[in-house]
Amino acid sequence: MAPHSTDFADLITQLGNLREEIINQGREHEASIEALPAERRASARNLVHYLAMRNRDLRPLQEHLVRLGLSSIGRAEAQVLPTLDALLLNLNVLSGRLPPPESHETTLGAFNQLADRPDDNTIRLLGQPPRHRRAYILVTMPGTAADDYMMVHRLIESGADCLRINCAHDGPETWARIIEHKRHAERALGRSCRVLMDLAGPKLRTGALKPDAGVLKIRPRRDPYGKLVRPARIWLSPEPATVHQEQQTADACLPVDEEWLTDCERGDRVKVTDARGKRRTLRIIEGGSNGCWAEARKTLYIVNGSELTLVRTGKATAVAGLPPRASRLALRCGDTVMISGTDQLGKPAFIDPEGRLLSPGRISLPIPEVYRDVRPGEPIGFDDGRISGIVERCEKQALHVRITHTRKTVERLAADKGVNLPDTTLGLPALSDKDLRDLPFIAQHGDIVALSFTNTPADVAQLRTRLTELGREDLGLVVKIETKRGFYNLPGILFEALRFPACGVMIARGDLAAECGFERLAEVQEQILWICESAHVPVIWATQVLEGLTKRGHATRAEISDAAMSQAAECVMLNKGPYITNAVRTLDDILRRMQDHQTKKRSMLRRLKLAAEFLDPTPVKR
Repeated sequence: MAPHSTDFADLITQLGNLREEIINQGREHEASIEALPAERRASARNLVHYLAMRNRDLRPLQEHLVRLGLSSIGRAEAQVLPTLDALLLNLNVLSGRLPPPESHETTLGAFNQLADRPDDNTIRLLGQPPRHRRAYILVTMPGTAADDYMMVHRLIESGADCLRINCAHDGPETWARIIEHKRHAERALGRSCRVLMDLAGPKLRTGALKPDAGVLKIRPRRDPYGKLVRPARIWLSPEPATVHQEQQTADACLPVDEEWLTDCERGDRVKVTDARGKRRTLRIIEGGSNGCWAEARKTLYIVNGSELTLVRTGKATAVAGLPPRASRLALRCGDTVMISGTDQLGKPAFIDPEGRLLSPGRISLPIPEVYRDVRPGEPIGFDDGRISGIVERCEKQALHVRITHTRKTVERLAADKGVNLPDTTLGLPALSDKDLRDLPFIAQHGDIVALSFTNTPADVAQLRTRLTELGREDLGLVVKIETKRGFYNLPGILFEALRFPACGVMIARGDLAAECGFERLAEVQEQILWICESAHVPVIWATQVLEGLTKRGHATRAEISDAAMSQAAECVMLNKGPYITNAVRTLDDILRRMQDHQTKKRSMLRRLKLAAEFLDPTPVKR
């Protein structure tokens, strides 16, 4: 049945009012738009128009348009006004108000003015497009790549389009060698590959923990029924720091006195009482170039000071030189842990023999702004959300935290793990002292700089000022959205980023999930993709892409699905791991296949709170 004429009239009125409202909102931001470089103004204007459109619930309108076989405006991100103009033209023709046009040159011309901007901006930031696929692949480089040219060569050969150097690790000498390997590989392969240098940023991380005493568990191999299959092979040597060929095949290496070793003969028995008080016997089976081999048929625990006695001579030697073991804090729901602002080493809770807590566990976080800005009742997370809690009490140099969630019954918190304060407005500088020291190297050697923990437009402006001072205002920029504040301030951040000649956004899904909540990550991720597309800014899909394949050599079904969905972004990032080359090849194959099935998808346009906050003349400060 043909639609009633009143349907067309109502739709034309709705779309006309929407268009007028969008244009009026754009005029309010015209001064900010005109302050941008000329080539960026159309993108900024389209961003404002998109946010104005998303400041209302358009789902009823969408459904009505779909029933008429017309565009649902669910793909209007990159071309807001041209999409509305095309719809109005078609509705007027269908309603009989206008005759069928012989050409749509005016409407098509408006589309074409914006159509190529997203691709152009992506090329400006990431370089020439990859062969045979649309999305780029960004690979995080391990420090070992500095001494392994072939690793870099194989990565670029397998499909890496950009190499990421994480400035939180290693130093300028290592980075320079990786970049030099990259240049040699480019010449050898006839391919170009850009370098993204990722600033460490003011990331909150747990401090060092008091190390546990060195302990070595030695156990023989047994079958599922407990029957001995092979005794444990132990290498006894006076040189614990030297890696000999023998040590590489040993189940354990024990540093002992050299003079004691000279008395050992094949077939000798060695008595030892282990750390549990268990009496064990080792048997010497053969000598080596720098020590001798022994076998153990039962499990034993050896610590520094454990005494080995040669039964035949009665001579004894003490084990020394076992390295201390990194400790971790065991935490359960309901536990209390103290976050300390001093440089004191962290330590586990002290519990008396009757199970009473005498002092809580302690972890250090020596960042003064934390203790100044955190308030009781605010949430805190550790290790990408594995552990979370509530701040119960604040002191000048300490926070007392009650643990409210752990993924496992007992979670173990180690040193150098991330700390998230999603509801706390921390007054941390955008650029840390380390970032400022690293920027001269980045300005000299990098193609792109990534700004970690971007929270406000002022963060981007500070980086731009520093790069201008270094003579590299032409450097490409990637802003990393990994906090709740950064997400809420994304429109303003994009306005400031558009001042750079090339810019992009990285969705840092690890910290972002911990900040916004894992259940909200998919929603937040989609909104970032939409908003960045409306500003014609390329997006990097990052964190744990094919993580199982990269780290362990095989991917889960969920990881494959995630990698397939990543083609919605312009670039996909892989983290380092022993199987990274295989991961690059697999991702390359997935992206090639998926681009034939899907580029972007229709979206249901409910009202975006983010749009309302950006367009409000008196926004809430975050």
